[in-house]
Amino acid sequence: MSFMKAPYLVSLVFLFACVSALHAQVISPPKWDIQLDNPEAEVGEEVTLVFKADIPLNWYIYSNDFDPELGPLLTEIVWEEQRGFRPVGPLKAIDPKTKYEEVWEGDVTYFVREGEFRQNLLIEEEATLIQGTVEYQMCSDITNQCINYQEDFSISLGGAGSAASTSEAADADLFSQQEGGSQEGEPAEISLEQPESSLLGFMLIAFLAGLAALLTPCVFPMIPMTVTFFTGRAHSKFQGFRNAFLYGFSIIAIYTIAGTIVAALQGPEFANWLSTHWLPNVFFFAVFIFFALAFLGLFEITLPSGLVNKIDAKADKGGMAGIFFMAFTLVLVSFSCTGPIVGSILISSAGGALLKPILGMFAFSLAFALPFTLFAIFPEWLNSLPKSGGWLNSVKVVLGFLELALAFKFLSIADQVYHWGILDREIYLAIWIVIFALLGLYLLGKLRLPHDSPLDYLGVPRLMLAMTTFVFVVYMIPGMWGAPLKALSGYLPPLSTHDFDLIKISRENASAADQELDEVPKYADFLHFPHGIQGYFDYQQALSAAKRQDKPLFIDFTGHGCVNCREMEARVWSDPRVLKRLKEDFVMVALYIDERYTLPESEWYISTYDNKEKTTIGKQNADFQITRFNNNAQPYYVILDQEEELLASPIGYETDIQAFIEFLDGAKEEYARRQ
Repeated sequence: MSFMKAPYLVSLVFLFACVSALHAQVISPPKWDIQLDNPEAEVGEEVTLVFKADIPLNWYIYSNDFDPELGPLLTEIVWEEQRGFRPVGPLKAIDPKTKYEEVWEGDVTYFVREGEFRQNLLIEEEATLIQGTVEYQMCSDITNQCINYQEDFSISLGGAGSAASTSEAADADLFSQQEGGSQEGEPAEISLEQPESSLLGFMLIAFLAGLAALLTPCVFPMIPMTVTFFTGRAHSKFQGFRNAFLYGFSIIAIYTIAGTIVAALQGPEFANWLSTHWLPNVFFFAVFIFFALAFLGLFEITLPSGLVNKIDAKADKGGMAGIFFMAFTLVLVSFSCTGPIVGSILISSAGGALLKPILGMFAFSLAFALPFTLFAIFPEWLNSLPKSGGWLNSVKVVLGFLELALAFKFLSIADQVYHWGILDREIYLAIWIVIFALLGLYLLGKLRLPHDSPLDYLGVPRLMLAMTTFVFVVYMIPGMWGAPLKALSGYLPPLSTHDFDLIKISRENASAADQELDEVPKYADFLHFPHGIQGYFDYQQALSAAKRQDKPLFIDFTGHGCVNCREMEARVWSDPRVLKRLKEDFVMVALYIDERYTLPESEWYISTYDNKEKTTIGKQNADFQITRFNNNAQPYYVILDQEEELLASPIGYETDIQAFIEFLDGAKEEYARRQ
């Protein structure tokens, strides 16, 4: 992993975990539908009171036909008064599930997703009002908690209408025997969120992420531009300080205000659009090419002299506008790399939690703006260096080569998302090999560009940098024939775009007999798994396959432009132990959150999260991840059983192979335990 990339990825992992923790899951009680099968029954007739419960995901309620001495609270009806009717027989549970619970040392019955009870009543008087309360216990293996609920109901006999039942959520309390965590014999804790973090801790992590973002390829090359922009602009020390603080304040204001507006109006999907849509990515590609050519010496980026004179004449007004524009340019160009962090902060704004994203964006932008402000205050740090023909010009040329190479990353993202087929993996590698080979020759003094001074001798640092560059070039060459190049996996197009991949051909031939899908996956003509893994790209199709094959369902929330996703596939999934488990123990489904393929109109729907119509594969997958798991970071790995219940706590970017294996094995063991 490169020096520039390492702190960025580490900070993202912590930030994703923190932001996901801050968006706490709301535990809603089941929704009950309580009705009489014959509301027109007469005196002397029997009727059936039907109770149907719609149970929240990852929760279940206990039935009433097991030994009450075991411990869980049995579902029962407490009648307010039995006047005008009489219960006939016990309350009956309709087709509950049965399992052995080690903590209770016995068999219990329960309902998942939907439950139904029936109670027969004998009508003894006319105009009878049937009133009572359903008392029950809702539990979850996710939080290792049980909650007692009461559901009041009031139904008039004879068609006089009925009062809707209401959940007494305010009267709920945590079940004392479960409070404080799991007990011996219970399954491992499964969690979608972590304990609430303090605002100060959240801001600290956001601040560190802002510092790490400075080392990303979108931001680091902008530092020399800042120095160049502020050099010579201030006519006094006070004016230099004022300009610098205005520049830093502009960066903070733009991130904080824009981020809050996006959180309130657009939500985290907008960050995804900005980092994956072809329009901003092609724009970023053009901007980086423009800057690269300028750094290489094709032209100088300077303001027109007439404009400079007018700005000087107008003093504060003109200067402030120029500084704000420079800050806005920095934010815009860098957003492609900072977008994943910003998007994770914005997810915490769902449900009205506006304070946290505002503070998070402020802390992030404060750290992000700090070095730029310092360089703006002290541009003379580089003023003393030669402006052409010396070390500074060599630094600019090296940055020009780097920007030229990194520009293709933006074009590659758009190419992958929209399946243009412009930058297949080998073409991308060929471009990089040529660029860095030329950079190596430049460092050795074999190439001279405009504004370069003659190189009388080769210094040791420059020689070492040239050697490193050529080592990098040699490392990339095997990638032309399918070598995975794990250190670059996040920056390169996926191996599935490689036309001549010897490793892929041999691997797929060897595994063809091991993995056979019983159904042709939807969208398999343009979506693919790495390493010869066979799987699906539609959730419902994969869930049906998991039920047929009696296997857990492994969900891979991924994206074409997801750097960390490619990193995980190259570093972790390629390990033989991991690959064997993924191929044999799970039904795999990859849900691309940035896939732009438009679905048939019959499959469109309005999201309950943001009330917007979801028309593409990516938008529906992103909506599913946010609404179901309160998360919008990729990669994000979820393992479910056939009832769509979690088998293990979902994880994200995790390069510890052993930890990932334990995640897979733990889910597999939990699946076997539930059978």
